[in-house]
Amino acid sequence: MEQRPSLVTPVLIAGCLVILVGFSLRAAFGVFQIPIAEEFGWPRAEFSLAIAIQNLAWGIGQPIFGAIAEKVGDRKAIILGALCYAAGLLLSAGATTPLAHQAYEVLVGFGIAGTGFGVILAVVGRASSDEHRSMSLAIATAAGSAGQVLGPPLAEGLLGVMSWQGVFVVFAAMILAVLLVLPMMRAPAPASKAELEESMGTILTRAFRDPSYTLIFVGFFSCGYQLGFITAHFPAFVTEMCGPILPGSMLHGLGITTTSALGAVAISVIGAANIAGTLAAGWAGKRFTKKYVLAGIYAARTVTAAAFILTPMTPGTVLLFSLVMGSLWLATVPLTSGLVAHLYGLRYMGTLYGIVFFSHQLGAFLGVWLGGRLYDVTGGYGAVWWIGVGVGAFSALVHLPIRENRPAPVPLGA
Repeated sequence: MEQRPSLVTPVLIAGCLVILVGFSLRAAFGVFQIPIAEEFGWPRAEFSLAIAIQNLAWGIGQPIFGAIAEKVGDRKAIILGALCYAAGLLLSAGATTPLAHQAYEVLVGFGIAGTGFGVILAVVGRASSDEHRSMSLAIATAAGSAGQVLGPPLAEGLLGVMSWQGVFVVFAAMILAVLLVLPMMRAPAPASKAELEESMGTILTRAFRDPSYTLIFVGFFSCGYQLGFITAHFPAFVTEMCGPILPGSMLHGLGITTTSALGAVAISVIGAANIAGTLAAGWAGKRFTKKYVLAGIYAARTVTAAAFILTPMTPGTVLLFSLVMGSLWLATVPLTSGLVAHLYGLRYMGTLYGIVFFSHQLGAFLGVWLGGRLYDVTGGYGAVWWIGVGVGAFSALVHLPIRENRPAPVPLGA
C-alpha cells in the first residue's frame, strides 16, 4: 500500500519555530513606542520612522534573501538573517539619536526578511506535497500569529524589570538561539524537469509579463499598510484614546488595569485570533478559488476598520476589534504565497513571493510613517485609519480580475 505523505514534517516544525521567534520580536516594537519617545523627548514621528524604515528594509531584503536561499542555500540565508537581526537589535540598544535608531532598523528589517515568510514559506512549500501545501503554508503563517501573541506581553513584562535597552539585548539572544533548529531544515526541491531547466530570468520575465502578477503585487499593498500601522501604533492609540478600565470589571480582575497593558494585550488577541483565521484560510485555499477568498478577506477588513473607527472606543470594542481583525490578519499570506506557487512553480517561489512582498512592505512603511507623521500634525490617528479603509476596499476589487491559470512559457528570444 502506498504511504500517503505526512502534513507534519521536520522542515515544517523548524520553520514554525524560526517564524515564531522572529515574529515575537517584530510584533513587540509597538510596545516601545512610548517608552523610547518619553526617554529622549522625541516626537512620535521619529520612532515611527525607525519602524517604517524597518518595514521597508524588510521588503527590500525579502527578494534578496529569497534569491540567496535559492542560489546558496536556505539555511545559510536564515543564518545571515539572524545575524543581521541580532546586530540591529544590539546596535539599537545603544542608540541615543533618532538617526541612529533609524539606521540600525535597516539591519533589523533585513534580519526579519532572512528569518521570515519569504525564505521559510518557500522551503516549507518545497518540502510539502501538493495535497498538503496549502495547509502547510497556513500552519507556518499561523506560527507568526503565535509569535504575535507572545511578543507584546513578553516585552511589556520585561519592561517591568529592565530598561528597553536590556529588552533589546534579550531579544538579540533569542533570535540567535533559534538557529539551533536549523539541522531540521533539510528540504528537497520537488520541481518538475521543466522548472529545473528554466532560469530565474525566464521565470521572472514570465511573471512580469503576466497582468495577474501585477494585480497580486498591487493588491498586497493594503495588507502591509493595515498591518504595519496597527502593529506599530495600536498600543499607543489604545493607551491614549481608550476609556478607562474600571475597578471590578472583568479585565481588571484579569490583571489588565491600565490602557497601556490593554494595548499590548490587544496585539496578542489579534495574533491569537489569527491562528484560527490563517488555518481557515489555508483550508479555504485548498477548496475554493484563492482570488475570491482574498477579495473577501480584504472586504471584511475594510468593514471592520470602518466600524471600529465610527464606534466610541471602550475596552470592550478594542478587544472585539482585535478579535475580528485578528481572524483576518495574516490570512492573506498563505493564499498569496500559494497563488504565486500555483502560477509560477516552486523553483523560484522565494524570489517571486519576495518581490510581491515588497509591495506589502511599501504599504507597511507608509502606514507606520504616516501614523506618526499625521499624529504629530493632527494630534490623532483618524486620517490614517480612513486611508486604511480606502486601500482595503481597493485591494478587494483588484483581486477579482486575477486569472488562476499558469501563463504560457515565454519563447526563447522573445
